[in-house]
Amino acid sequence: METLISGNRIYHMSGENPPAARVPDGSRLVFETEDCFGGQITREDQAIEALDWERINPATGPVWVEGAQPGDVLRVTIEKIQLADHGTMAAVPDSGIFGSRVQASRIKILPIREDEVEFRPGLTLPLRPMIGVIGVAPAEGKIPCGTPGSHGGNMDNTRIGEGTVLYLPVFVPGALLAIGDVHACMGDGEVMVTGVETSAQVTVTVKVLKGMTLRDPALETADRLYAVASHTDLSQAIHTAASAMLELTMERLGMDLEEAGMLLSACGNAEVCQIVDPLSTARFSMPRKILGSWQA
Repeated sequence: METLISGNRIYHMSGENPPAARVPDGSRLVFETEDCFGGQITREDQAIEALDWERINPATGPVWVEGAQPGDVLRVTIEKIQLADHGTMAAVPDSGIFGSRVQASRIKILPIREDEVEFRPGLTLPLRPMIGVIGVAPAEGKIPCGTPGSHGGNMDNTRIGEGTVLYLPVFVPGALLAIGDVHACMGDGEVMVTGVETSAQVTVTVKVLKGMTLRDPALETADRLYAVASHTDLSQAIHTAASAMLELTMERLGMDLEEAGMLLSACGNAEVCQIVDPLSTARFSMPRKILGSWQA
């Protein structure tokens, strides 16, 4: 059975958010999402400064998954991402790593076709649909959807696309999953603050895992495992993600720290997700043929 999650927008992830839906464990869900601007941009000559910044980075949801309890893990399989027919990008003064050099805000509205984005006439980019904001409620308080953390949130991780399996630690009953901020394509780092921002329909399947422990999000693709971490200091985010993979390697392969560390150094990759949000996000990956799946 498929459940459509539509219309309910949240701007903070919190255990106090009323569920938009309550679904059985194992459900297939379709989230209808808005772009990161909340659909406010319709013309390239609009002034960025005139936007309602309280409506930025909306996420659709949250969804209460029956059986999910603190200490569990929510497995989210990304089955399909259907994009709108256009995307939006922006350059904003004092935002992103080039923000100090941006003299005036600028907007681009880009056509999205079957397999490409038209950046400008004669210059097209291959589609690589991915989810920027996906997460559960934190253990306490409320966290803006634009901020990443152990709960997920605005990780802007280009590996969270079709076919990816995402693992999120559960902090509150029901987990309270929410999704938003889809991109037609985005480069690692998202250095000018935006990818090709677009609305979308995202189809996922959710499963509650008992007996699996995670401190931070993790994911797997067909060939690699990824540990993900966010921190104010990018170096610390990388260290945390790499340490999670080190611990997994030691446990799975029965290696001591020195040997496992050498293996990570030989075939693991330290990678940047984004460096423009309130916290930077990094990932560390290893081949699945060596470590298998996150779910033992």
